[in-house]
Amino acid sequence: MQSNPLRIGTRGSALALAQAHETRERLMAAHGLAEEAFEIVVIKTSGDKIQDRPLSEVGGKGLFTKEIEEALLDGRIDLAVHSSKDMPTVLPDGLALTAFLPREDVRDAFLSPKAKTLSDLPQGAVVGSSSLRRQAMIKRLRPDIEVVMYRGNLQTRLRKLAEGEVDATLLAAAGLRRLGLEKEITSLLEVDEFIPAVGQGAICIESRADDEATLQKLAAIHDPDTQVRLDAERAFLTVLDGSCRTPIGGLAVLEGGRLHFRGIVLKPDGSEAHEADASGAAEDAVAIGRSVGEALKAKMGPGFLAGH
Repeated sequence: MQSNPLRIGTRGSALALAQAHETRERLMAAHGLAEEAFEIVVIKTSGDKIQDRPLSEVGGKGLFTKEIEEALLDGRIDLAVHSSKDMPTVLPDGLALTAFLPREDVRDAFLSPKAKTLSDLPQGAVVGSSSLRRQAMIKRLRPDIEVVMYRGNLQTRLRKLAEGEVDATLLAAAGLRRLGLEKEITSLLEVDEFIPAVGQGAICIESRADDEATLQKLAAIHDPDTQVRLDAERAFLTVLDGSCRTPIGGLAVLEGGRLHFRGIVLKPDGSEAHEADASGAAEDAVAIGRSVGEALKAKMGPGFLAGH
């Protein structure tokens, strides 16, 4: 019997807690442990506290992980559960992404009481989104649409939509499914037209790289296929210095040991976009991701994002 509970760090939103609970349940099943063998520790991050400005203005992705990583480093928690798309490409020394859960639906969901799809929205409609990638891709497909800043947790965004603050919004299908809110989805944006964010739909677990006891427990719930896909996507993002400041999308698909990767980078107003893709053996995931990143860097040129 484990004397000290395994402490799972998480943000406090409903979605973050659902992901932490899923992790706990998988660990309970894999190791035959009771719920009492775990403690879920809620940590408020800077990203949760700042709701009035785009993240790109106040520090980017790390705002959702900084305080949680500090708790890992000083031993207050044993592992942290994150949405992979929130993770910076560079982690603090001593920490590593040590497990991935099986990936959910990677697509973006379109939600609107006024139209069935993005293309059906009336001229000049207002769409709310806090994601630079979604904003740019909406503008690319529908330059006439007004895209407004739309922060807040998932429930807050649904409430704002219901109150008519915007005509539509886009959210990750995976998050809605994990919260049992599939019924809110009006339609899904297919990946050939709307490339998702790097890591979208994948839960990752971060821990101390030298914590052998925790690593051993996590190995039982780790999904290697998801890791291969994320290795490619994160390598791609690293080459492009991906943060919340640049509209970037990237998706790796694994089929029979072959990895297919496609990436896109856009100007924030959607007026220009570049795409590239590559395929190869799954074991070359990092090289494939990097090659697509390098190809896009070359296509973009040094002035691509100037003035944004």
